[in-house]
Amino acid sequence: MKKALQTVMDNAIALGVVIVVLFMIIPLPSYLLDFFLIVNIGLSIAILMITMNITEALEFSIFPSLLLVTTLFRLALNVSSTKLILANGYAGEVVQNFGLLITGGNIVIGVVIFLIIVLVQFIVITKGAERVAEVAARFTLDAMPGKQMAIDADLSSGLIDEQEARRRRDKIQKEADFYGAMDGATKIVKGDAIMSLIITLINFVGGVLIGMLMNGGDFASVLSKYSIVTIGDGLVSQLPALMISTATGMIVTRSVSEGSLNRDVIAQFKAQPRAIMTTGVILVVLACVPRTPHVALFLAGGVLLGGGYLISKNMEKERVLVASEQPAPTETQSEGDFYKNIDNVYSLLSVEPMEMEFGYSLIPLVDESHGGKLINRIVIFRRQFASDMGFVFPSIRLHDSSAAGTNQYIIRIRGEEVARGEILVDYYLALEPPNPAGEINGIETVEPAYGIPSRWILPEDRELAEVYGYTVIDPLSVMLTHLSEVIKKHAHELLDRSTAIQLVNNLKQTAPEIVDELVPGTVSYANLEKVLKNLLKEGIPIRDLGLIIETLGDSLAQGRDVDAATEQIRGVLSRTITRRFCEDGQLKVVTLDAELEKRIIGSLTRSDQGIFLELGPELMQQIIAQMSENLKKFSELSRTPVLLVSQIIRPYFSRLITQFYPDVYVLAFNEITNAVQIQAIGNISVADAGAKAVNQ
Repeated sequence: MKKALQTVMDNAIALGVVIVVLFMIIPLPSYLLDFFLIVNIGLSIAILMITMNITEALEFSIFPSLLLVTTLFRLALNVSSTKLILANGYAGEVVQNFGLLITGGNIVIGVVIFLIIVLVQFIVITKGAERVAEVAARFTLDAMPGKQMAIDADLSSGLIDEQEARRRRDKIQKEADFYGAMDGATKIVKGDAIMSLIITLINFVGGVLIGMLMNGGDFASVLSKYSIVTIGDGLVSQLPALMISTATGMIVTRSVSEGSLNRDVIAQFKAQPRAIMTTGVILVVLACVPRTPHVALFLAGGVLLGGGYLISKNMEKERVLVASEQPAPTETQSEGDFYKNIDNVYSLLSVEPMEMEFGYSLIPLVDESHGGKLINRIVIFRRQFASDMGFVFPSIRLHDSSAAGTNQYIIRIRGEEVARGEILVDYYLALEPPNPAGEINGIETVEPAYGIPSRWILPEDRELAEVYGYTVIDPLSVMLTHLSEVIKKHAHELLDRSTAIQLVNNLKQTAPEIVDELVPGTVSYANLEKVLKNLLKEGIPIRDLGLIIETLGDSLAQGRDVDAATEQIRGVLSRTITRRFCEDGQLKVVTLDAELEKRIIGSLTRSDQGIFLELGPELMQQIIAQMSENLKKFSELSRTPVLLVSQIIRPYFSRLITQFYPDVYVLAFNEITNAVQIQAIGNISVADAGAKAVNQ
């Protein structure tokens, strides 16, 4: 018996839905219909109260399904009441009393009021809720990829664990499912409002016809009788429908907050006593205008003035109370006295790994309370950078600064400026193409990340600029692109000893055998840090940390130094390097003449500090000049400049060339896989330089 009862309880909702459907077929007596109509009204009030007291929509995630059930319940009761109205002209005390209440003895007034209630629900609340639900569903789905990437970035940087990441992902998925369901559920509310009008019309027309043709009643009495019950039935169904529609609008417009709607409304109104008192003053002034309702305006204005004054006094008391709880200084302390304490001097020594300073006009791009999206974009870029390079750059401290101009931003690494730029918040940056189809008006400038000639243009000129072939970028993207290029260029400076240790600890979770065998015994953290810095400095991803540590351990065991070990690791990472610089199965490069390579090999000199190139100034000048000409070819092709040399001279020639062209990558032949088609678009030769040297 107990088991059967438990089974019934577990399936109570399903059984209830089946019974509701049967209401449309089985006739209900009037007393039972009265009871269910009251239950319907009470249920709709409860749902409205719940939606006003939750802090976020997911706390009432069953609402879309509940909306369907309540709509079905209401329609079933409408069908039952219609049977009684058409058969008896009476549908119970609830319907009769509501009809008498709204008509008040005047049928025309009752019809007008009923139509107003229906139209308010249909045109205002239901229509608005439907649109808001549609927009919320679309925005929630559009935001899913960014939210997922933000979670992945926080997980990669160690800010959250796997369990918290899984919980956040589940919440994002539930939000998408909820708002998608609400978008469909609002269509049910709209259909319910239309159906209520149709049922009301059927009750009225059908009742009058039955009363006159079948029962032989006179027109006036039949009209009075059926109009009262029809309006009463419509009102009994429309009141719950109106509250459910309001609840629907409430839940889809509910923004995330820390309290219920009641508390939020009271708290936010109480936080603005000046606005309340100003409103009171305006109402009092209006009361002095001739032919206005003086008493009502004076009364309302006085209440608002008094209420605003009391709220203001309470806020002042709270401020005094908070101030009294803070310890007051015993004496005024000068700057000199403050720094007499040596511990206070140490507070000046901390250096941020990376920071950005902003001028006053750029703060809205950063401040999330004003809609700034820079932080979210940095989070997304951190995730992308970690995925590409295998390194999570540290948090960036963002703050305003008087050292920056109004429209400027400054990027600092370990306290020193490495880049700065200037953007105009209310403009777009148009990158000038090689051969523009037309001239566009704007403020001439240079794109800060790549140095491309550009113009700041007005938003209304954006489409015209794109037609002329300009690439148009919004100000936030300009700043973020500059920041991303600075991070890529200085990634080796952002990786320190603690980061190397953190990367090893992360590897230990997936490959503990490698770490236990080699780190820190064979491979010290200091040597690992140097190798990782060497790779990042030349744009080589360090994602395959296990392979890097294995190769480094073997290389150090063979007596190689860190630089030689780095070259061996680069050879092992050939697939990674190929993927990094190859596009569409082709690698466009500049090569060195065979004679030049021989001369470079012959100029290798060993000293106490290691091996370096000892090239003459004329030969070096010739190489640099030819490299400058070849860089133009890469610029025309929009390709990363790559110089391909032999393995023997690669590290030394790279140090030489990057002194003059830091954006050029020097690769060795053994670092490129066989599947890639290498296309030489230029060659550096020393035939002229050699001839010149002979003549001299």
